[in-house]
Amino acid sequence: MIDFSEFSRLESLTTTHPGSFKTDTGQDLTVSAIAPGVFRLRFGPQTKPDYKLLLAPLPSLPLKANQKDNIFSLRAGTNARLEVIQNPLRLRLFQRNRLILESILDEHFRGWTRLPCFGHNKNQWTAAFALTEGEAVYGLGEKFSSLNRRNQLVVSRAEDALGVNTELSYKNIPFCWSPRGWGVFVHTPGRVTHGVGYPQWSHRSYGLVVDDEALDLFLFAADAPAEILNALTSLTGRPAVPPPWSLGVWVSRAYYQTADQALAIAREIRDRRIPCDVLTLDGRAWLEVKTRFAFEWDASRYPDPKATLSQIKAQHFKVCCWEYPLVSIHNPLFEELAKKGWLLKTESGEAYRYAWDVDPKSSPFGSVLTPLPVSGIFDFTHPEAYGWWQDQHKALFEVGVDVMKTDFGEQVPDDAVAHNGDTGERLHNVYPLLYNACVFEAMAKHGKEPIVWGRDGWTGSQRYPVQWGGDPQSDWGGLAASIRGGLSWGLSGVPCYATDVGGFYGKEQPNAELYLRWVAQGIFSSHFRFHGIGLREPWHFGPDAEVMARQLLEFRYRLIPYIHAVLKDAAQTGLPAMRAMPLAFPQDKIAHGFDTQYMFGPSLLVAPITAPGGQVDIWLPDGLWYDIWTGEPYEGAGLLTIEDIPLDRIPVFGREGTVLSLGPVVQHTGEINPKRPIEECWIFGAPKEDAIPSPGYKITHRQFGRKAPRR
Repeated sequence: MIDFSEFSRLESLTTTHPGSFKTDTGQDLTVSAIAPGVFRLRFGPQTKPDYKLLLAPLPSLPLKANQKDNIFSLRAGTNARLEVIQNPLRLRLFQRNRLILESILDEHFRGWTRLPCFGHNKNQWTAAFALTEGEAVYGLGEKFSSLNRRNQLVVSRAEDALGVNTELSYKNIPFCWSPRGWGVFVHTPGRVTHGVGYPQWSHRSYGLVVDDEALDLFLFAADAPAEILNALTSLTGRPAVPPPWSLGVWVSRAYYQTADQALAIAREIRDRRIPCDVLTLDGRAWLEVKTRFAFEWDASRYPDPKATLSQIKAQHFKVCCWEYPLVSIHNPLFEELAKKGWLLKTESGEAYRYAWDVDPKSSPFGSVLTPLPVSGIFDFTHPEAYGWWQDQHKALFEVGVDVMKTDFGEQVPDDAVAHNGDTGERLHNVYPLLYNACVFEAMAKHGKEPIVWGRDGWTGSQRYPVQWGGDPQSDWGGLAASIRGGLSWGLSGVPCYATDVGGFYGKEQPNAELYLRWVAQGIFSSHFRFHGIGLREPWHFGPDAEVMARQLLEFRYRLIPYIHAVLKDAAQTGLPAMRAMPLAFPQDKIAHGFDTQYMFGPSLLVAPITAPGGQVDIWLPDGLWYDIWTGEPYEGAGLLTIEDIPLDRIPVFGREGTVLSLGPVVQHTGEINPKRPIEECWIFGAPKEDAIPSPGYKITHRQFGRKAPRR
């Protein structure tokens, strides 16, 4: 680690503000109570743009500091207490008088802590907390390895990860939590480096380094992880509820080469009765790569885009079009925007020219996706530019586009300069948030149901659904990592996630077994999309695979009333649709090790198959569970091994006391009667009070639980 000037003690308490202190180095520390169980600690000045990462105005609670000897005791509500120890400077966080988090305890033989409790170095800050033996830590955005961040060095920085195989990721949130009942959120647009029990720093400590002018920390104390996510999203924004049609199947390919090919796919999907709602025209599908992005159709392939889109929409499809926030230097729009000052600049004031890998042999995009042109980067910090980008979508919406795939956004260089005065180093992480917010708001502004299909994210991204996990490798490892990425994103307070079903890239195309296992997992996600380099429509994997994929997708459509209810609940609580075991069962430590198993909403436990052969080990937590396909009851807690699982099945268990509301089998969401979306309720055991919906019309009920459970 870099050397930091450590704040070793507090010199004084400002009597007029109970939570205001001064350190021995002259730095001010301000502690406030934001809500029950939520404390805010701030060091240093805050003069730079904050990008509205927090809702304004923040709530607040009266704060009283009681001093006894060397300790100041502060409360946030009746259950949470923060102790600030004066000399040496330390923190202790309590929930219901139980110590749940404290400053670093790892002391060097020579007498100092191995990491500073709090420290400062130029434009970096550090803080360090103790971890108990074996304590797990979760969150920190979309990460693809084990969900438990313990022993990992994690960097919160938006990256074009070019896969799901490393620590690099597209969506990052500097927020983590422990089943012990604490959470830590860093309010910053800057890069944050987290050493979570990282042995090279301290295997028994959580140390973080923040690249920003100030250190602004939120500490959460709660009885359950769900309460921590609730508190986080109450501060950073509640999730928006995506429109019901978005819960249907999206189909895409990199890419449909002509308008006729896209239209032929739409017609074939309907002819083969593959349920589907959205057809995506990916980047090269509707644009000329050399001159993109300028909201211009490639006239050589789309001489009349409105007519083409009308034919696609006549097949009952929504149309999604691709965009990214860069403008080619080969398009006259580049010079126009540069003169207006609407592109990010160099330090000398010229429009920044972002150069991709220009050698086709080394380009990550290869010959299939075409090396990309040198481009300017749009500046979303400029208010006039922001409004202009929004309004350019109007013409697309008028010809029939329904939603935009907001790709990329990680390209802001550290030495770029923005209109608001920030450098690219500070803008880099928050840029995807501004970009997706702009397009999301453009839809509402121009009469569309707001939604985006975005790749990148930061604090607050839950306000602008949906995010998908970019570019997994088309193999079993890519499937498993994609599941973990979605669960990790959910553990960070974001409810919506989808993957590229079938995988995005690979030397070989996925075989039918991998493809169907990916389809089966995907139907138990908030959103579902086929996508990749190569063929992804079901009929390309053989007639048997087509039949099985159709059956799985039909069940996906039956799930839509349930999924919609889950996402409406997420808008109130911040709970994700896919709930990893540590979130769903925080007290069941054995369950936490099952990284690709999850609860889908409150009722269903899903155990995806992530290896060839059709076998999976499942941990059933305490209680009764019912196989939704056979009705067989099982008693937890216990390990269940299932072998030879058919390709048209995925292990899914209904939780006793819950209900699964199902709709009809349809070809698209336009066939669902919005006044009667529920056709049948599956009741698992004795339902809890008010678990069965009462929509005012007759529903068929299927009761599970008549057999003696297996142990």
